[in-house]
Amino acid sequence: MDVRGIDYSKRSAKEFVFKKKPYYLARLFVHVPPLCGITVLDLTRAMAGPFATMLLADFGAEVIKVEPLSGDETRMWGPPFVDGQSTYFLSVNRNKKSVCVDLRSEEGKNIVRKLASSCDVLIENFRPGVVKAMNLDYDSVSKINPKVVYCSISGFGESGPWSSKPGYDLVALAESGMMHLTGEPDGEPVKFAVPVADISAGLFAAFSIACALYRRQIDGKGEYIEVSLYESMLYMLTHQAQAFLSAHEKPKRLGSAHPSIAPYRAYRAMDGYLVVCVGNDSLWKKLCEAIGKTELCETQEFLTNPLRVKNREKLDSVLQSVFEKDTVDAWIRKLEASGVPCAKVRDIEEALLNPHAKEREVIQRISHPLLKELDVVFSPPRLKNNPAALSSPPPLLGSHTLEVLLKLGYTQNEVKELESKGVVKLATPL
Repeated sequence: MDVRGIDYSKRSAKEFVFKKKPYYLARLFVHVPPLCGITVLDLTRAMAGPFATMLLADFGAEVIKVEPLSGDETRMWGPPFVDGQSTYFLSVNRNKKSVCVDLRSEEGKNIVRKLASSCDVLIENFRPGVVKAMNLDYDSVSKINPKVVYCSISGFGESGPWSSKPGYDLVALAESGMMHLTGEPDGEPVKFAVPVADISAGLFAAFSIACALYRRQIDGKGEYIEVSLYESMLYMLTHQAQAFLSAHEKPKRLGSAHPSIAPYRAYRAMDGYLVVCVGNDSLWKKLCEAIGKTELCETQEFLTNPLRVKNREKLDSVLQSVFEKDTVDAWIRKLEASGVPCAKVRDIEEALLNPHAKEREVIQRISHPLLKELDVVFSPPRLKNNPAALSSPPPLLGSHTLEVLLKLGYTQNEVKELESKGVVKLATPL
């Protein structure tokens, strides 16, 4: 909502003539979300798709999340649960409307086709081939909605010998080589603490959709977008991939260390861990002075960054023996005073509830019908004139089915009949 209490997420694209006059509202109201007037039909579940649509929703798009009668599977991913609500689901589904439809039935498919005929964006993450069987693929939808921006998220893309592989984050991590590079040198490959393949694919999807919507303003044409978890991870390999492609060197697992910079890693102190980031020779000199080991600056093996990288095992052994003699806070004070980039390795509580996060209002609170209040991590992009907003909590299953179907032209009796036949589900039965 803006300062006047107007909920733009409930306004339609036609009402604001969005496609023809994108700046129309800006002349009338104080804060207009950038994606105000854009309707997104969300046929995704789990993480990648919902992460993308949450980003779009945070910036004003009306997101209609279509769920099966059992709901997005992440509603049951736990523990932890809070009053029956999965924290996993809560993390990526705010600012959306939940419509519960059985897509196995022809009547359910018809409901979704009606939604597809008028939406600006359709995003799906079914296995390749599934939407085509339901006549909800891009070719089918673009015939009834030529200006649709259609985005498909999958594990490995719509073509190629791996296209039928399951689209799970862990599978993409393994197949992309990212997992091979993650972990301690003498340890097992490990996954990230969060599903980075899903999240990166979600980011690329949201970015691509925004690009396509901007281009549509110019040429009036829709677009088909493919995003795969696998290719997202290959892209995220960046300098590691380039090292192999250009220098023909296969990167190895280095734990928290950097393959091209040293020292640049975590060290164990007396009571925890800190990271030290020495990106150039000037910082190396400052580090040596801060830890009281100025003789290291003159050591031939450590004179330059390439030499320090080459001799990283000896370097890390020396530095570790120094850092373990004092506390994390003591080292942070000394290193920061000397201008050496460093940080405490914080746990989740310290990361979310520290004074900086509070000052930046990273954690924001929203009301919830069951939880009363829900604290969430707010969207990081800060648009000064068109900020993101929290307009509604993660929806209860089917909480917007009636509202959306009535807008599509169904009568309340027709919705009740569909409910009785098991085609739709409402949060509160009629």
